[in-house]
Amino acid sequence: MSPITRSALAWGSLYSLLALLPIGWLLLSPPTPRSWLGEAAVLLGALALSIMALQALISGRHTWFAHEVGFDNVLQFHRQIGIGALFLVIAHPVALFIAHPSLIHFLDPREETLRALTLMALLIASIVLIISSLWRKRFGLSYEWWRLLHGGLALFIVFGGLGHAIMAQRYTEGLVTSMGLALLILIPACLVLETRLLRPWRMRHRPWRVVDTKLERGDTTTLTLEPAGPHRFTFQPGQFFWITLGNTPWSLQQHPFSLSSSAASSGRITFSAKRLGDFTRQLPKVTANTPAFIEGPFGAFIPRPNNPSGLVMIAGGIGITPFMSMLYTFRDQQDRQPIWLIYANPTWQEATFRDNLDELAQQLNLTLIHVISDPHEGWEGEVGYVDQDLLARCLPRDDGKRDYFICGPDPMMDSAEKGLIAQGIAPTHIFSDRFDIV
Repeated sequence: MSPITRSALAWGSLYSLLALLPIGWLLLSPPTPRSWLGEAAVLLGALALSIMALQALISGRHTWFAHEVGFDNVLQFHRQIGIGALFLVIAHPVALFIAHPSLIHFLDPREETLRALTLMALLIASIVLIISSLWRKRFGLSYEWWRLLHGGLALFIVFGGLGHAIMAQRYTEGLVTSMGLALLILIPACLVLETRLLRPWRMRHRPWRVVDTKLERGDTTTLTLEPAGPHRFTFQPGQFFWITLGNTPWSLQQHPFSLSSSAASSGRITFSAKRLGDFTRQLPKVTANTPAFIEGPFGAFIPRPNNPSGLVMIAGGIGITPFMSMLYTFRDQQDRQPIWLIYANPTWQEATFRDNLDELAQQLNLTLIHVISDPHEGWEGEVGYVDQDLLARCLPRDDGKRDYFICGPDPMMDSAEKGLIAQGIAPTHIFSDRFDIV
């Protein structure tokens, strides 16, 4: 079993324990049962509330929580478990009304207006929370405003759900039981305050500044930053950080980017981004001495050094960024392990860093394979897409010890993963870096 698999199982077990802890607390003094379906419905609601509170823990970028699993994997889990929580939120009243139809009067605003409106608002907020996350771009919602909406709705659901559970007095009768449930739910929810307030407060003592803005091929911009003070930033190749440009760390404008510079260098760091969204379109206009604040590093997309079996890198478009950091680090550390890099782009003109890669191929034990889906006349390299046939044609036979790293657009990553597994590559040796979460 690989280390990342062991870590995932350990953290998954801890998460399950924390999610079930409020239910266990409520069951210490259970009420007289009405029906099995009715009691199950109530506990489903408690589980939904517990999971929604724990979402703050999962998404809070806490380096002590599941750091070994990789933040991108944690965010994927956050997304999927959020969808599951929505089903629990819906299943709670549906099952309860089926078991006890008379309770549907809870939704009648003519009897208790505040309670009825609150329950309907909680259900609507849960649906809006999930829909806005799954289809943010389709609705034209900017990342910054989505982030504000997402956090506000999540807090409303947790605090409103907790109030509903305490006022219902089904399992929460008694001061001790109510206070215990509130404590179990509010502790993870209050981590939002640490993430949104205390962390920026600490970051303000570690400012950075932009020292260079460089336009690259493929409509890409590279920014170089250095610390505005004695502090330094240490990281491992393949990791990423969150950056805020401006005079204050308290900003909705905070975005994740993979580092593209060598982890062996201290002081200055660089990141590169293609102009795809509102924020990245503004990067070419960023001038020298622009203040910045960075948070990190994060991620477990980290290669093993000096692996005799080597490693395979499969990049699509701007997904080349973390691999540049790996290659520069290997060069600076004189790591001579064999490396195969498959770099896919729509056109040759869009192949960002192709000149840098040619230089690195002379300095490392690097086999460089360009794949162009829309080649120009006279192109003699690989043509098409990264699929099973191309992987079988371009890569050496696997020895069971080689690692495979994939980063790029989702369709390319899906195809590459499928192709590698079809060749018998163990999933525990395949590492994917996905960040298209919302």
